[in-house]
Amino acid sequence: MNRLAPAVLGVDIGTSSSKGVLVDLDGRVLRSSQRNHTVDAPRPGWFEMDAQAWWHEFVDLSRELVAGAPAPPIAVGVSGMGPCVLLTDENDVPVRPAILYGVDMRAGREIARLSEQLGSRQVLERCGSGLTSQAAGAKIAWVADAEPDRFARARRFYNPSSWLVRHLTGAYVLDHHTASQCVPMYDVHTHDWYRPWADPIVGRVRLPPLQWPGDIAGRTTASAAEQTGLPPGIPVITGTVDAWAEAISVDAHRVGDLMLMYGTTMFLVHTVERPVIDPSLWGPVGALPGTRSLAGGMATAGSITTWLRDLVGAPDFPVLLGEADRSGVGANGLLMLPYFAGERTPIMDPDARGVIAGLTLSHTRGDLFRAALEAIALGVRDNVETMVAAGGDIRRVVAVGGGTRGGLWPQIVSDVTGRDQIIPSQTIGASYGGALLAAQAVADVDIRQWNPPERICRPREGTSAAYDRLYGLYRQLYVASREVLHALAHSPDRPDRGPSTTGIDQGGPR
Repeated sequence: MNRLAPAVLGVDIGTSSSKGVLVDLDGRVLRSSQRNHTVDAPRPGWFEMDAQAWWHEFVDLSRELVAGAPAPPIAVGVSGMGPCVLLTDENDVPVRPAILYGVDMRAGREIARLSEQLGSRQVLERCGSGLTSQAAGAKIAWVADAEPDRFARARRFYNPSSWLVRHLTGAYVLDHHTASQCVPMYDVHTHDWYRPWADPIVGRVRLPPLQWPGDIAGRTTASAAEQTGLPPGIPVITGTVDAWAEAISVDAHRVGDLMLMYGTTMFLVHTVERPVIDPSLWGPVGALPGTRSLAGGMATAGSITTWLRDLVGAPDFPVLLGEADRSGVGANGLLMLPYFAGERTPIMDPDARGVIAGLTLSHTRGDLFRAALEAIALGVRDNVETMVAAGGDIRRVVAVGGGTRGGLWPQIVSDVTGRDQIIPSQTIGASYGGALLAAQAVADVDIRQWNPPERICRPREGTSAAYDRLYGLYRQLYVASREVLHALAHSPDRPDRGPSTTGIDQGGPR
């Protein structure tokens, strides 16, 4: 890149960290940086975060990446975990910490009440998704019910990407995709807020106007430029939820594509030709105009591997990955359920819990780590088979995220699912996707030239029969233990720990 060649900035606010990249218009990553953070878990099943950190980390990343760059960025792309619920007062001061996406399961009563009032089937048909822990509308209703004094002060509603846009440009907007995850407030057929259901939930909160993720939301203000080191007046896109930005980053947004996001949680986004509705999955609109998704998400993935690494005192992930590789298919007779924070799709069970079955005194930490990787892969297979049964047509699988770099984890997923996975040249993820959308807003850019495939991870011969058997046992184990797990989740003897940080504050194996 010569000194005058233009570049774009992409920043993503994730569960375990905020990441930023400076990318030239040919897709080359010129600089990258990261700020790790934790999320708060004030009660079991609650996950929230101080939203002020989102802007502070953006400022830090921007100043670091822009300082000394050959040329200043000409556009900015943003994304973030979601759907989240950040409510602010008239002056944009948060009235409470932001409630995170589907890993936060506090709104069970509101989900039940809204389902009864509106009709579960009616919600599914109008919104594309049912009322689950992923539904942001139910979490707004929770604030109104549980914290009426705070809710009385609320006037605006943000997600991480829209919070950054507000600080950068002054615009109050939200993208259509994120809005479609604010069940039951958005109509996926009209692409607009559904006021008969939304207004009673939000009360005096003014819902933001809607744009598509790649639309230009506004331009950097003089104040934002002074804080961030960015030039004033450059375009900022509207942005979206990280998983959909990840799909864009690896060119996995065409009909038949399935994106697997390997990270703190596991997310799956399948682009479908026509709307597919299934109560075990989510059916939001896509990140690009005219597209629809069939999506799934596991509440824990890389977070389990981090928990296990810390529990057994392993020095680092490469050591554990080596031991897990030597353990072999089936982890020497261990089988794990990966429901350590409840589970989202396809079982939609906030009271599910993790199980490690088959333990003996001869098992090693390598066996445990192998069982964890296989459990995540079995969960992926459960989601994939549910998608296909619902009417999905998966023709191409593309993997993205930090977990793809270790090699063993995606290999086990391919072995368990029986599907090839394309590993692209860049697996940075959402920040790269945001940069791409920003570049497309100001230049003629093709993702196929930006981020071509690097390799294909194929199922290994001789593993299918063993994993077919293990998958059957995996499905049986949840059904057989469900009542016990629910009883333990609601045990009166269970200690209710005070404020803490949760194990989802770190990514999986790198």
